[in-house]
Amino acid sequence: MGDDTGADMTDEGAYVGLFSGGKDSSWAVYRALERGLSVERLLTVHPAGDSYMYHVPETHLATLAAESIGLPLVEVEPDDFGAGEATDSGAQGDNELEPLEAALTDLATDLPLAGVTAGAVESAFQTSRIEAMCDRLGIDLFAPLWQRDPRALAEEMFDAGFEIRVLQVAAAGLDESWLGRTIDRDALTELEQLNEEYGVHVLGEGGEFETFVTDGPHMDRRIELAYDTEWDGTRGRIRVTDARLAE
Repeated sequence: MGDDTGADMTDEGAYVGLFSGGKDSSWAVYRALERGLSVERLLTVHPAGDSYMYHVPETHLATLAAESIGLPLVEVEPDDFGAGEATDSGAQGDNELEPLEAALTDLATDLPLAGVTAGAVESAFQTSRIEAMCDRLGIDLFAPLWQRDPRALAEEMFDAGFEIRVLQVAAAGLDESWLGRTIDRDALTELEQLNEEYGVHVLGEGGEFETFVTDGPHMDRRIELAYDTEWDGTRGRIRVTDARLAE
């Protein structure tokens, strides 16, 4: 697996960014571009429901993000999943990987595929499966967030100019006020307090919250969102009513 320096990565051939528009996958793409890797496609998986492998809410926003970044987006739809076949989380994770691997196999017929970028921080569940897939395809994995200190990572995102919005929350201590909130240094301090009190991961690695990057140094135009919120008393999400690239 490639570290943040990418010292063991090949510079020859095309990379595909595994991409949701969230902060982690966006950071992986940004770091790959900064590193000089030839990222030529972004690939988004649209899960039909809750997913063990993928970022779920509002993945259609990835289309706007890809347009702002200036890279073609390949989309894998729910129909491509073997729904209902899995008997446990491991089997579901494997099933969910199949359409991703098929999409990359198809891309490899058109591109000299060298590797993929991924935004995993601590999830061995995700990363072990993506690593195994890369081994099968004979390509590299660039995962610059892997096992990095969460606070340091967040600070790097802020310093780079990432604007990060919360799309969904599902953890004790995270109330309706977090929906649509920008993750900044004040929010990070609160998340560290929630980590101590409730065990909330400060980057939401356990699914406590999901995010979307509305602006960053790799994007030509900021994404403007209008939305409603849904809250059931313990968890909630935003429902985007309008999204557009700023003039």
